[in-house]
Amino acid sequence: MNSLLGQGSILIGLACAMAGLLVGLQAGRTRSAVGLKQTRGLAYGFAWSMVVANAVMINALLQRDFTVRYVDQVGSHDVPNYIAFVSLWSALEGSILFWGAILGLYVLAFLVATRNRHEDMQGYTLATILAVGAFFAFLIAGPADPFGAVTPIAGKPHVGPNPLLQNHVLMIIHPPMLYLGYVGMTIPFAMGVAALLRGRLGAGWMRPLRRWMLLPWGFLTAGIVLGGWWAYEVLGWGGYWAWDPVENASFLPWLSATGFLHAAQLQERRGVLKGWTMVLLMSTFALTILGTFMTRSGVFNSVHSFTQSPIGPIFLVFLGVVLVVSVVLIGLRVHLLEPEGEFHSVVSRDAMFVVNNLLFVAFTMTVLIGTVFPLLAEAIRGVKISVGEPYFNLLSVPIGVAIVFLMGVGPALPWGRATPAEARRALAMPSAVGVGLTLVAAGFGARNFWVLATFWTSGFAAAVSFRDMAAPVQAIHRRRGGSLGSSMAEAYRRGRRRYGGQIVHLGVALMAVSIAVSWTYQTSTEIVLDKGESAVVGDYTLTFEGREQWQEPHRQVVAANVKVVRPGAGEAILQPRMNRYTGQMSPIGTPAVKTRIGEDLYLSAMQIDDAGEFVGLRVFINPMIYWVWVAAGVMVFGCLIAMWPPKERHTAVASAAGDPAVEAA
Repeated sequence: MNSLLGQGSILIGLACAMAGLLVGLQAGRTRSAVGLKQTRGLAYGFAWSMVVANAVMINALLQRDFTVRYVDQVGSHDVPNYIAFVSLWSALEGSILFWGAILGLYVLAFLVATRNRHEDMQGYTLATILAVGAFFAFLIAGPADPFGAVTPIAGKPHVGPNPLLQNHVLMIIHPPMLYLGYVGMTIPFAMGVAALLRGRLGAGWMRPLRRWMLLPWGFLTAGIVLGGWWAYEVLGWGGYWAWDPVENASFLPWLSATGFLHAAQLQERRGVLKGWTMVLLMSTFALTILGTFMTRSGVFNSVHSFTQSPIGPIFLVFLGVVLVVSVVLIGLRVHLLEPEGEFHSVVSRDAMFVVNNLLFVAFTMTVLIGTVFPLLAEAIRGVKISVGEPYFNLLSVPIGVAIVFLMGVGPALPWGRATPAEARRALAMPSAVGVGLTLVAAGFGARNFWVLATFWTSGFAAAVSFRDMAAPVQAIHRRRGGSLGSSMAEAYRRGRRRYGGQIVHLGVALMAVSIAVSWTYQTSTEIVLDKGESAVVGDYTLTFEGREQWQEPHRQVVAANVKVVRPGAGEAILQPRMNRYTGQMSPIGTPAVKTRIGEDLYLSAMQIDDAGEFVGLRVFINPMIYWVWVAAGVMVFGCLIAMWPPKERHTAVASAAGDPAVEAA
């Protein structure tokens, strides 16, 4: 029954998507109100079909209905229900099905948000979204069908999903965040296609488009960092980012989307970079399809990727279609992409935005080449080439430091043109803050050039952000008086997007410092301790107190009890573990992490003696790791503020009144 319900829902969704594509194109071309209403109805049909199909699969997984092919592949009676639920996205077919559900939810959100708004753009936008939906519905109905009916084989072991995906609670939230980021890029892409087809490329459509890009950008930011946290908490190597090809696959659209968000602001404010902005928008969606190909084709050997599958070539064809459509549309509308404004000076916020955009593109190309080149070399010449961490660090570190620096320089300068005196005045205080922070870092022992450069640029950028947030408050307070709190509230109401952007910048500055310190000053050692024996690593005294073992529904756990003593911080028991899963020959480790504000103590078990007489440990001391996760939270918080719809009526009335405080905000 689950197989029939699931397949039926997918076929209905495919039919709605195909029909909605055709009707939507016609409605967009003729601006037919009836056609638009029909398109919206078909979009609702597609969205609910995808959601229902996923609900059917979740029900089958929870029921352990092994007559459904996907459940037979990843299901197990031994795993708890929450892992059975997570199994939905643990393998290829389920992940594509889950992609369809996320796209359906985005379609529903778009339909609700645009009710009676932008009706002249909706036809083309929905047609494009449904074209993408038709592609994924076709995959689910055919090459990646998870609902195929099978006859259960008596005695066949059902071991559940990949043990690595059962090993930490972050697998419940990390993949959905990435999917919400990846799939969400479909909406701004479709809005961009509609803008090109309609020939409407002004600020009126750019504002909602930018807001719809902010939403998946925030999810993708959270997903990338949660993925790093998962790797840190599960894989036992002491790090959180290894330039893994599939990690890079999520980073690439994040970079291009960030570039787009800045370019869109410049287009909206100054009327320039129209063509560049559209190229970044189209490239971001193309990179999400490329990333999906990387993770689901099996061409890369990665802990994050799925096994070899037949859908890789299909994704490449779809990627080719996306690229061709994007190039043709931009080519046909090139006459509408002429800038309406112009640059007056290289010493201006405008120019710094352009340079920062170029750096984002350079960063994107650096990661793209390093990721794809080995694959191309093997395909063309049959030679296996490895591009590893040294290449990425050599090129990405200076680019990243430059981006953080310009992240401060841009907002510090005025739009249009700044005189040398104005530029010096604007940059003096942030420069002094950067120097002060660098001296503090040097006082704590930092000597690496790039670490010191990161402290200087991050301090510089953070000072600009704080000043930029304080300026509207001061302007309103001077003009109107009253309490400082009321001035802050008024400035926030009138400049929410400004404040959101600067909070994101503060998160980036904190992230840059945290990564630089944790990456450069990590220390590690390997030790073997007999029972009762102690060893000193850094400021920590580690004592092995014995072995402990217990059984959980889906695994057998063996843990080493290690007492940790640090002067002034008391003592604690850490339990690095080795977990054995059904059907898995080798145990999978789970490190134990003692997190403090300044540093983490990270213990990874290499071997735990069966008799509990000794343990082999890899010990890492990781400074400032905690702040990587905090910085990500700050960035997501700033994104939420920036994308929150403004109170347009209030702002319009105040602006019409000529309030200079509003202009300052």
